[in-house]
Order: sequence, then C-alpha cells, then structure tokens
Amino acid sequence: MSANFDMDALRAMVVGVELGSFARAATQLGRSQSAISMQLKKLEEQARRPLFRRDGRGLVPTEAGEALLSYARQIIALNDEAAAAVGNSAGAATVRLGLPQDFFEDVMPEVLGLFSQQRPNSHLEVRAGRNYALEEEVQAGRLDVALAFFKAGSSTAGTHVATLPLVWLAAETMRRPGAAELPLVLFDHPCLFRQTALQTLDRQRLRWRLALTTPSLPGLWAALGAGHGVSVRSRHRLPDTVRDVGVEHDLPDLPPIEVRLLASGARTPAAGALLDIATDVVRRLIAEPAAAAG
Repeated sequence: MSANFDMDALRAMVVGVELGSFARAATQLGRSQSAISMQLKKLEEQARRPLFRRDGRGLVPTEAGEALLSYARQIIALNDEAAAAVGNSAGAATVRLGLPQDFFEDVMPEVLGLFSQQRPNSHLEVRAGRNYALEEEVQAGRLDVALAFFKAGSSTAGTHVATLPLVWLAAETMRRPGAAELPLVLFDHPCLFRQTALQTLDRQRLRWRLALTTPSLPGLWAALGAGHGVSVRSRHRLPDTVRDVGVEHDLPDLPPIEVRLLASGARTPAAGALLDIATDVVRRLIAEPAAAAG
C-alpha cells in the first residue's frame, strides 16, 4: 500500500532544510522541537527508510531524503495554491524567483507588478542569487524560475535570452595608472564577471590588484563612481557615474556573456504563470534592446 505522507510533516521537512535548522523551523511553524522531531520520524516510518543523517550538530537529507524533499516542495506548493483557490488566503501559493542584482531595478519590479495582477493571492519570493548557484537552485526545486548569466556557449540550460558584450568600466575622472597595477573593483569570489576580468588580464600578462571586493552591486557602483578602480560588467542599466574606458585605457577585449532563463521541470500553475510573465519581460527589457544595439 502506498504511503500517504502527512502534509504538516512535509512542510516541517522543507522549512527545516531551507532554514538550515529544525529548531528555527519549529519557531517559524509555531511548534515545539519535539513535535518537529516526531513529524520527521513519522516521515521516515512512512518512507520505510532513513531520510536524514547527522552532520555535526545538525541533520542533512540522505539520497532518499533529497528525493522526497523535491516532491515535498511541489506537493506543498500545489496544496497552498488549492487552498488559495478556494479562498483560504493563509494558504497562498508560494513561487520563487531568482535573479542577479543587475536586474533588480527593471526586470524584478516589472515581473512583480504583472504577477501580482494575474495572481493576487499568490506569494512571490524573490532571491538575489549568484550565477554559480541559480542553476543548481532551479534543478533542486528551490527556485521555480531564475534569470542567470552564463559564459557564452557554456550551457544549453533553459532558454537563451540574449548575448551581451562586456566592457571595462570606471569613473569619468579615472585615469589609466600607466605601468602600475590596474586597480580592480569586483564582486567577491565566485563571480563570472570577476573570473572573466582576471583571466583576460592574465592572458595579456597585464598586472592587476584587487582594490575593492564586495557582494553588493550598489556597493560596486559606488566604489567605481568614487574613482576607486576599474570593473567589468555588461552595459545593462549603467549608472551615470561610470563609463566604458576599455579603449581609452588600452585594455584587452572581453568575451561576451549570455543571459538565460531557467525554469523548474515540475511547475505548479502559479509557477507556470510566473515563467510566462518572466519570459515576456526579459524579451522586452533585455533581448530586444540587446538585438537593437547589435
């Protein structure tokens, strides 16, 4: 006889894994830690195999646990969407969108506005993500839709949106440091833009130094605007405080970068609506301007 997994237990499993702590899951769900432990034990009894193993002071999913976790996210999303459809706003469907900070000022608000109009009872969770993690998050079911940068020609994942040129950027007042090391303002490692900049300079045997590193795109723009160094990005929504200095500073040409739209294979109706909206928005705000720019 097939197991009928308990919905509350599945929710406890998902929340605990996503928070990285079942103690925090208990607090968020308004239950005691012992109640959460009982629910996890119940899931293992229903699955008839271990779903977790101890790792240090915490629990991590086994291979069977990872498989159940993927289904649990889909089951909970469908349950919450069904609850919302019959007027239970407390069970509003949750969909998750991931994208780089580069698209927070145009793509994100446009998607948010259109999605809230079409799905007013749904909960949209937006995550700023690093490119190296976004594809993995979609594949694992932790994100429903994501927009990500890829090295040109390196992936066939998702749908190709645009190929964007990369440029060397600095403040208007920034001057080439001559024979001195090129001061760089970059994201923390790992970062595709950082990797591209360093590999390009190393191939040309040009000297460089890290002048500033940050996980924040606004922080990067502020440092560049203050004349703290040079960075590499696309031309998408550049602030007025920076400009392309590649030719003026005699810096080497950079390879282009791809933007791709990723989506989870198992989608709820709300996630499908999010994908349709995101596809239209990225076409209008990224693909068409990139094609017009040649």
